[in-house]
Amino acid sequence: MLLSLLNKKEMLKFLDLAIYMVDIDKEPTEVEKKVLKKMINELEPVKDEYTFRLTDTVENTVEFFVNANNVVKNIVYLNLVTISMEDDLYNTSEWLFLEKLQKQFEISNEKRRELISLVYAYRDLREKSIRIVKN
Repeated sequence: MLLSLLNKKEMLKFLDLAIYMVDIDKEPTEVEKKVLKKMINELEPVKDEYTFRLTDTVENTVEFFVNANNVVKNIVYLNLVTISMEDDLYNTSEWLFLEKLQKQFEISNEKRRELISLVYAYRDLREKSIRIVKN
């Protein structure tokens, strides 16, 4: 969601964090892989040049975003939350990483709730759309 608002370098750095999130427990699910592919397709300017491996350490990538503006941090956080919530399985490693990012990105608890609400609203709309189309 909203990944097209990032510049090219931010897109590539976001993909590093997304790869890290999907692989955080060393067992990416098929749903996580599917979500990642969908996000990569949204990143048209960089999708052909991304190599599906971390181009830098996670710490350096996080530091890159710590120094970004709030809009960029919110978009990155929103999409990482989307990855973590897509497969309906609670993954402690993912949520601990998101909590750490929330602090480092200085995202308030209220903003976090708003971003998570967006993910739920998007999922609900998508499910409702599928039901309407199929009936």
